[in-house]
Amino acid sequence: MSDSDSGWTDMVVAERMQVDQAFNEKVAASHFTSQQWNLVMTAIEFDIENPDDPQKARIVPDTSKVETILPELERVKNQRSMASAGKAGEPGDSGGSGLVSGIKDALGLGGSDEADREQLAAAEEMTQMYADDLQAKLESVGKWESVCEAARSE
Repeated sequence: MSDSDSGWTDMVVAERMQVDQAFNEKVAASHFTSQQWNLVMTAIEFDIENPDDPQKARIVPDTSKVETILPELERVKNQRSMASAGKAGEPGDSGGSGLVSGIKDALGLGGSDEADREQLAAAEEMTQMYADDLQAKLESVGKWESVCEAARSE
């Protein structure tokens, strides 16, 4: 069952909010900005595999729609690079190459296939970490079995 057609996600709203807050540190340590991470999360649906057995059940992200937002992730990255291109001396400043890569991308000259694969792999890894954190939270507060039961009955 995906969360778009199940009620189990309604049961975990408070826990998701808590996981979101705690997960901000992992996002900050990743190569995603918070704006990019928010975009990734809009493209994700969560499923519960094996809800019949809470011991084997696990939350898994459905990342099949992430590819549709990859161009927007790149735009956000380029906007950020272009904004910092004029700020010389900042850590990570590439001397304006963000502007150049932004222009290349706009002209279709950027090598985005590899970047897209990297973004997709990073999004898949991060969303699985998020799902693991959410499941651990649900287990720690004693809600995991009732969430599995709700997923089973849908």
